[in-house]
Amino acid sequence: MSPENTLYLDYNATTPIDPAVREAILPFLAEHYGNPSSLHVIGQKAAEAVSTARDQVAKLLGCQSQEIIFTSGGTESSNLAITGSIQACEDPTSAHIITSAIEHPATTGPIQSLKPGGCEVTVIGCNPQGQVDPQDIQAAIRPNTRLVSLMHANNEVGTIQPVQQVSQICRQAGVLFHVDAAQAVGKLPVSVDCIGADLITLAGHKFYAPKGVGVLFVREGVVLHPVLYGGGQELGLSPGTENVALTVALGKAAEIAEQAQMSECTRLAELRDEFEGHLEKTTGGEVVIHARGAERLPNTSSIAFPGVEGQRLLDHIPLLCASTGAACHSHSTTVSATLAAMRISEQVARSTIRISLGRFTTAPEVHRAGAALTDTWKQLAGESSPA
Repeated sequence: MSPENTLYLDYNATTPIDPAVREAILPFLAEHYGNPSSLHVIGQKAAEAVSTARDQVAKLLGCQSQEIIFTSGGTESSNLAITGSIQACEDPTSAHIITSAIEHPATTGPIQSLKPGGCEVTVIGCNPQGQVDPQDIQAAIRPNTRLVSLMHANNEVGTIQPVQQVSQICRQAGVLFHVDAAQAVGKLPVSVDCIGADLITLAGHKFYAPKGVGVLFVREGVVLHPVLYGGGQELGLSPGTENVALTVALGKAAEIAEQAQMSECTRLAELRDEFEGHLEKTTGGEVVIHARGAERLPNTSSIAFPGVEGQRLLDHIPLLCASTGAACHSHSTTVSATLAAMRISEQVARSTIRISLGRFTTAPEVHRAGAALTDTWKQLAGESSPA
């Protein structure tokens, strides 16, 4: 899937489009070009395709089709979930939101934007493994708490959050619960009943669909105020003529994920464990594997190579496509918020890289990456050592 000799190990940043997904798109870029709102035969062909995609996503999540809202991506989904739920409150200016210190900017951004209007925010920390304590969330709930927003799995270190326990706490308190599951879908089974959330964000390009399409699950009975205005598409919550081709792609990607996620999870976990074991052995145990003591995404390794900055290490392996943190932060010089919240020292944080495997990753690729990282780290660490 990657250009020749390139090692693409940055699946948490984005995934390549699955060939079956690509094939599903093509007819809707050519002959099936109709507007789903049109009543003629070409328009209704497009409407049927959107309906099928909705059913495919609903099957993946184990929910009703009418609870699926198609959006332009994970960012719009999370903005709609957060801003829409607060603006739907009787008094949005006095609402209280609880979130964590390790969230994606698509969550922290809309939450912070509500503060000038009077909304109060409590940010919960995490333990050194990158996991939030549900009891901290329970202790933070107030009479005016309207929403708890928590990611399912962290995009940088892979730690899986205790969303089931948090959902029970929220339900007992009568508080809405939003889960950003963008990194979890396709890597873990994600069932709305198991998670218990009222609102769930998905991003198509995290599970082998194109960029520019996402989903917000809205549990039946939950009321949201729209953040965009236009036509009545997607129950009026994501208005505008539907992007039929990308919606079809996301539906196909959901169908594939629903069928393959268990076997894929096992295979990726084995590759990840082999990769980490190889690095520990070849570096004499000097690497630091973050969040190793926690339940993690099966594909994610966050590893510090002491004495060498992560970006410098990757710069010396140009064929290895990996990240020093979340891809959307890759040009920042600040330590990632996740590693800071885990109380990782600045020196260790700056020496950290993230390796994320995926559907098209092979064992030989993982072996090549491990050897390249070890050899390059030894060379650079040697150059940095005092004579």
